[in-house]
Amino acid sequence: MDCEDRVVMHAAMEAGHILLENGAEIDRVEETMERICRHFEVGNASFFVLSNGMFATDESIKERGGQFADVRHIPVHGARLDKVACVNQLSREMEEGRYTPEELLEKLKKVRELPEKPKWLQILASGIGSGCFCYLFGGGFSDCLGSLIAGLFLYVFFLYIEHGKLKKLMHSIAGGALVTCICYACYYAGIGESLNHMIVGSVIPLVPGVAFTNGIRDIGNEDYIAGTVRLLDAMLVFFGIAAGVGGMMMIFRGVFGGGLL
Repeated sequence: MDCEDRVVMHAAMEAGHILLENGAEIDRVEETMERICRHFEVGNASFFVLSNGMFATDESIKERGGQFADVRHIPVHGARLDKVACVNQLSREMEEGRYTPEELLEKLKKVRELPEKPKWLQILASGIGSGCFCYLFGGGFSDCLGSLIAGLFLYVFFLYIEHGKLKKLMHSIAGGALVTCICYACYYAGIGESLNHMIVGSVIPLVPGVAFTNGIRDIGNEDYIAGTVRLLDAMLVFFGIAAGVGGMMMIFRGVFGGGLL
């Protein structure tokens, strides 16, 4: 029974790891881990989850002369909500009695190894999302076209040139500066009438909406440390975007003169 309890604990930690690193709120992570242990009758498990780490112990194993403790550092990443949905589905199927602990752990490992979406699809989504948000913010058709072009180039830059080499702050600054340059280029080429709408739509792929929302939800659920860390992380990205956009606008205004916006 000791061995099976350890498998259950590893499965709970694996589920929590996947959820936490892919954008789930703290309350969901803890609830899923506790549900796994409760279903497999591991009643003395304790979990402590932060925004970038998890701690777990099982007193029932200790009472039988063994030990179980696991600590994992989980850096703050972007959201992969498809993985969150897969873990939620596995949790529901587990409660229907479809899996043993070993089968559940194996399924979770496969979820963790799910490949990313094709690069061409990420680039296309960035462009379409930028154009659509430009329209929602009041841009005309030509403004949306300029935002779409900037959004496409933004993800081409991140996926094929920058490729994760920059730290998060510099990543945001570079992205903000790049879309601003492209929007100005489109504007001078006759594509777009309002730089305001074009730039606002183009920076949307950079905005950490999930992290910001979950930070607020965590604070609402009284997970103050995790919520504050997530909000601070999101605010750092917002600052980087603003610095990149503002810096390039100052350069262009200095070179070409004001009155463009």
